[in-house]
Amino acid sequence: MKQFVHETPPPSENPAKREHFDVVVVGGGMSGLCAAMASARHGAKTALVHDRSVFGGNASSETRMHISGASCHWGKKNAAETGILMELQLENKRINDSYNFSLWDGVLWSSARQTRNLTLFMNTTMDKVHSDGKEIQSIECYQMTTETRYELTADVFIDSTGNGTLGYFAGNEYAIGREDGKTYGEKDAPEKPDGETMGNTIYFVAHDTGHPVTFIKPSWANTYPDESMFKHRYHGNIVVYHDADDVVVLKPGDSYENHRDQLVEKYDVKSGYWWIELGGDWNDIIKQSEDIRWELYKIVYGVWDHIKNHGDHGAENYELDWVGNVSGMRESRRMMGDYILTENDILSNNERDDGVAYGGWPMDEHVAGGFWAKGGIPSRVRSFPGLYAIPYGCYCAKTIKNLMVTGRIISASKLAMGSTRVMGTCAIGGQAAGTAAAMASRAHLEPSEFGRRHIQELRQELLKDDCYLLGAKNEDPRDIARTATVSATSEKPGCEAAKVINGVSRAVGGESNMWSSDGIRPDGEELSLSFLPHRVSQIRLTFDPNLSEERCISVSKAFLEKEPKGVAKELVKDYTLTLYRDGRPVYAKALSGNYLRLCVTDLEAPVEADRLVVKVLSTNGIADAHIFEVRIY
Repeated sequence: MKQFVHETPPPSENPAKREHFDVVVVGGGMSGLCAAMASARHGAKTALVHDRSVFGGNASSETRMHISGASCHWGKKNAAETGILMELQLENKRINDSYNFSLWDGVLWSSARQTRNLTLFMNTTMDKVHSDGKEIQSIECYQMTTETRYELTADVFIDSTGNGTLGYFAGNEYAIGREDGKTYGEKDAPEKPDGETMGNTIYFVAHDTGHPVTFIKPSWANTYPDESMFKHRYHGNIVVYHDADDVVVLKPGDSYENHRDQLVEKYDVKSGYWWIELGGDWNDIIKQSEDIRWELYKIVYGVWDHIKNHGDHGAENYELDWVGNVSGMRESRRMMGDYILTENDILSNNERDDGVAYGGWPMDEHVAGGFWAKGGIPSRVRSFPGLYAIPYGCYCAKTIKNLMVTGRIISASKLAMGSTRVMGTCAIGGQAAGTAAAMASRAHLEPSEFGRRHIQELRQELLKDDCYLLGAKNEDPRDIARTATVSATSEKPGCEAAKVINGVSRAVGGESNMWSSDGIRPDGEELSLSFLPHRVSQIRLTFDPNLSEERCISVSKAFLEKEPKGVAKELVKDYTLTLYRDGRPVYAKALSGNYLRLCVTDLEAPVEADRLVVKVLSTNGIADAHIFEVRIY
């Protein structure tokens, strides 16, 4: 049994424990989490410093915002983000089909905990940065739960804080608010610059108890007795969809199935509203964030009082389950980098040979006044067709040479940030930055210099890890499959077997880029790759989860009703891998119950082989076997 001895109190300075890492990521939202996991997976000793008890940021149980991305909620086909983000979403889909945010928190936390080379500092706030204005020497942090101070050093730091706190403290150049049209030649920018940003939102969730429930408004909450206050703020069984710049409202009972290709929002009395929003026109959205949060509380409870006690909103039996304690912040600082993404880049659909991520969400600019905005729905939605590339330079800080940035703070104009800020786009950018940071550390190069020398190597690594880059193809010289002869027991027209080595792992335009069998025979369908004899140590298969579908957890009824249930039916479920040498099997493995898109099989020991046979025995629901890509290393 431990003996507790009264000792002299420790010095009040609480000296910091010093630790060194190859890469330190500050901020554990979706971009920071993906950055840290990518860095660690690429062999870098990585630290993830996060000031909350759960990962995910706005997507966590603390805020409960769904992860939007380039697909625009069924609006753009085959546009879903892949890589680490999809891996996490598919894991969640397997175990959490009822959209429980606590289970989602667990998926994120356990995935991070099980990542080799990754050290987690949760409940840990970075409160000091040692920088000479050109380079970060170290950061200091305090872990509340253990009363421990840390001083962390690293080759590369990544700012994923959302507010650009690390970059701000270090002295990197930044911007807040709107530029005028002359600054970047943007046609939709205002005539004069100003400090307006998008505001913060607190969500709520309610449920139908089956019997009348009384709600007594707290004395501190606002009062909204007049329904006209909510003329353009939907709060009861209404569907809204955006078609270009027009907003169309469907009344109760109308069908919205014909509008699945537009951005759809469905409101009822059991989930919160994005328009409960404040802060964009306040003096300082960061320094006043606690005041903004208090005002949002007053609005949330006032809106609920209106729904329950003023007029008929079908809420007689509804009771509040949850009101968020952490407001979701859309915008504050933007860190300036080696390249500044603008509206012109987005509208050009430029593929770029230095692109490391992509976007497709509209340039969605909520007006600064938020809840108190006058004259209509408080949002300007500037839609555009297609996707656009985000160049590597947007992730490299302009002033601080060993700093990278991810998430909504990447180097972009105000207008461009309206598109890049959504969490799906942030997450894949985070994976790109984390991968680059690990590779730069290993090469003993600063991030900008690494990009100038090795951008194509980085892009090939991202493709290998199932990230999509516009216009890029697998050109990895290490991939044995690229030189293989491919055949299959059956194939559908336009989905021939050879497409698994054409270098593109999703449908693009009218090209499937996928092998599809013509049904699955009782003994399975075989895909065969023959190649010159090589030592094989790894096999990578990329399956089809249907990249036109959503799979994000949400409190929104639009998602709860539209999103398909269960594991994606298009995914291969059971299959075998067999390697041959001169017609003799030298390795065999059976895999069952698959629910992931990217499946990597590492051999216990390399074997000499000249042929791989993938036999698909079953899928998770469809009649044909789908495989986008096969890689052999």
